[in-house]
Amino acid sequence: MTALAHSSGEAPESVATETLWNRQLGRYPNNTRRYTYLAITVLATVVLYYELYIQGAVATQIITYFHMTFGFYVAVSIVGNAVGALGSLAAGLADRWGRANMVVYGLLITGLIILVGLPHAGSKGVYMFLFAILSIVEGIVLVATPALVRDFSPQIGRASAMGFWTLGPVLGSLAVTAISSNTLDSHPDWQFQFYVCGTVGLIVFVIAFILLRELSPKLRDQLMVTHRERVLIEARAAGLDPETALHGHWRQMMRADIIGPAFAISIFLIFYYVAVGFFVVYLATVFGYSEAQANALGNWYWVTNAIALVVAGALSDRFRVRKPFMVIGAVVSAAGVAVWATKATTGVHGLNPPTTSYYELATIIIFIAAGGGVAYTAWMAAFTETVEKHNPAATATGLAVWGALLRTVVTVVLIALTFVVSGTNALVDQGTKVKELATKYQAELATAALITPAHQTALALNPTDPATQAAAIADITASKGITQAQVGQVLTDSVKYKDELATAAAIDPANLAALTVAPNDPAAQVAALADLTKAKGVTAAQIVQLKTDSVKYAKEIETLAAVSPATLAALQANPTGPAAATAVGEIAVALKIPPAEAAARLAAASAVPKADLALLTTAGPVVKDASAQLQALGAVPVSSLALLKTAGPAVKDAGAQLVALGKVPTADLAYLKVNGPKVQKAQEDIGKQWRTWWWICFAAQILFIPFVFLMIGRWSPKAAKKDADEHDAKIEQELKALETAGAAS
Repeated sequence: MTALAHSSGEAPESVATETLWNRQLGRYPNNTRRYTYLAITVLATVVLYYELYIQGAVATQIITYFHMTFGFYVAVSIVGNAVGALGSLAAGLADRWGRANMVVYGLLITGLIILVGLPHAGSKGVYMFLFAILSIVEGIVLVATPALVRDFSPQIGRASAMGFWTLGPVLGSLAVTAISSNTLDSHPDWQFQFYVCGTVGLIVFVIAFILLRELSPKLRDQLMVTHRERVLIEARAAGLDPETALHGHWRQMMRADIIGPAFAISIFLIFYYVAVGFFVVYLATVFGYSEAQANALGNWYWVTNAIALVVAGALSDRFRVRKPFMVIGAVVSAAGVAVWATKATTGVHGLNPPTTSYYELATIIIFIAAGGGVAYTAWMAAFTETVEKHNPAATATGLAVWGALLRTVVTVVLIALTFVVSGTNALVDQGTKVKELATKYQAELATAALITPAHQTALALNPTDPATQAAAIADITASKGITQAQVGQVLTDSVKYKDELATAAAIDPANLAALTVAPNDPAAQVAALADLTKAKGVTAAQIVQLKTDSVKYAKEIETLAAVSPATLAALQANPTGPAAATAVGEIAVALKIPPAEAAARLAAASAVPKADLALLTTAGPVVKDASAQLQALGAVPVSSLALLKTAGPAVKDAGAQLVALGKVPTADLAYLKVNGPKVQKAQEDIGKQWRTWWWICFAAQILFIPFVFLMIGRWSPKAAKKDADEHDAKIEQELKALETAGAAS
């Protein structure tokens, strides 16, 4: 009984082999410690996926910061997944070297890369290199963690345990979207997201460094169905040779029921991996969402997926079957993807946004996430059980096959994505700048669109050539029925009759029209003169009075006009002073008359009423100048005035548009000329391209279903319960035999 008593219940566990480097447990742990190790493993998985996916939350910023093309950004992920596949294969060594140290020191390396390396990468090449290193370590560790989960979880309860492990990528993604969507507005720089993520990673490293342990090879290399078998596992361990158990383990994993399901789940997860890496880019280019909006929409997916993983795991263990959950989950997810393909890309035509609303997208995502979670958690349990069927000691090797296949498929998928959704390249690489320039120069670009390519070219070569300008203006005004000849005439007449046009502009349109109809009509003339002189305070009544006085006092006006303004002012101040003699002299000289006659004319002018005289001296010159302007305007050909009236404003406006267009930097126009059509074409095509891609994801999820039949496990809960009862009876017999043997010794 001694051996049995020491190995059962919650007896003290041997820690003779436990150190911070040699983390192996000599005995199977009690539930408290087992759950602790499982929790740390799940936490490590969450953080590792958080680190792996964090760049997706700020993808557009990273592309801009490092001056990447979208193709280069995708290449970063392609290289990462390719080398990650090699890392996953290397993780097969976990069956020989153990799992815990791979996880612990992997967390240290990835935490430092995220916190220090990537945010301070000096170039896009350095960024790609560091991400490749990150992916290699992730590829290793993310095979070691499910192996640890398998080691600490018997088959009864395996789906629940794997449900929590599969929370890793989901909660990692949720951490990305939740943290970024709530911090990007206050911390818009992309490096901040990496600082937060790296800090979290190093905190989890410290926890794992202190607490994480693993089973010794002799314990983990055995098949364990229920926790009751821990005594048998420990008893059998004494007779096991780990090296013998691992002999031929790679060959044992090269089987259809291992490779087939591993490939199937890899293609099933195409939608998931594209969502992780490119949801932000997709929602930004197709729906115009900001990074925060796109990540907030992603939260619906990850929260639903997380709930489905845990619930499905518990139900799968409750009914003791995996296959029905895989099929049902796959059908629900595929149906959701089909709806997504039709609804999440509708209405994409040119610059018009899709017609599907935010909450419609969220509803569809919920179904996809729920179905995917149910299928994936059941698959993980079934896959590890299928591996155990061939060799329990080769669990990490089997998971390495899965990890390598998964990353290889993702690599191929990313390469295919760049060809299927080719419009994304232009939208990400040039779309932002094209949109910015198009908004900034909206009016100028509208002008340029009216000018023929030939005239645009000629204008670029010689922007000051009058003929070229006239041709361009004619293009702009063509919709208004103005010919190039008329444009030329307007431009010529606008210069030739510049003063006359200014005169016409000062006259009220109604008065100008009346004057055009009856140019000799006194009333029309007075009205026009009043318009020209009103700025100087002359009224129409004063103009009429001036016309009367100019006839009545014609000779006196002539006399006063001969006197200089200074002399006239002095004379008005003192009519009998010295200014009188000066005025007589000026009149005599100007009019070439004798002084006596000049004196007589000055006396006659002095007899004019002061009011009339004041009007003649103040308003007279103003009206005289206005009359000269009106006379000059009347000399302009009627046809020229008519053309200037009808076509002039349009030509003037077109000329102003042409000047504004000329101020746009040549480099900006050249950029728009080269990239504008590409971006516009991409905007027109992007919805159709993404629709094609989502249908590919749908086909991949349907293709997953036949491979379910290759895996171990029952379809019927009743048959599964019968198997479990038979196994329990067998274990009971072995425990009794072990107890009997212990008592005999």
